Amino acid sequence: MKRQIIASINHNLGRAIALLDVIDSKTYQDTSIGPYYSSIGSHIRHTLDFFDCIISGLDTNDIDLTARKRDEVISTDKDAAKDHIYKIQETLTSYTDVNTDYLIHVTDNMGQGKITVNYTLESILAHANSHAIHHYATIGYMLEQLGVSIKIPGFGYNPTTPVNKREGI
Repeated sequence: MKRQIIASINHNLGRAIALLDVIDSKTYQDTSIGPYYSSIGSHIRHTLDFFDCIISGLDTNDIDLTARKRDEVISTDKDAAKDHIYKIQETLTSYTDVNTDYLIHVTDNMGQGKITVNYTLESILAHANSHAIHHYATIGYMLEQLGVSIKIPGFGYNPTTPVNKREGI
């Protein structure tokens, strides 16, 4: 199962690379779309931060999703973002044959302070992938508002969305 989850995540991260290959830097950095006035780059950076927290905390069995790096270079530089995606994909692939038959402590802030819960590696990776898809959907909305038309099949859609409605951006 872990192999399939990692392959799915890497495929999904590949969609972000496809996006970065076709949009220009101005579009990547644009903060003109409300209501949050964030950039596509900041959404990419945020999704990568989630994976970074997993990778950083796995060895100590203490994944803290509130300890995000928030590297602004990734928010503004498409090439830096792509390089970072490739590193995450390589690291995730290295986990395929690692024994992770134990519970992992994951800390997050649910709105009323930090809380730590137990996950398996597979469950936190599945959560991170769903989180990325959610932000890809926001990116799709932003591109629409910017008048940028790009076709990346499945981008921003959960795989459970009916195929006739899952066009991608």
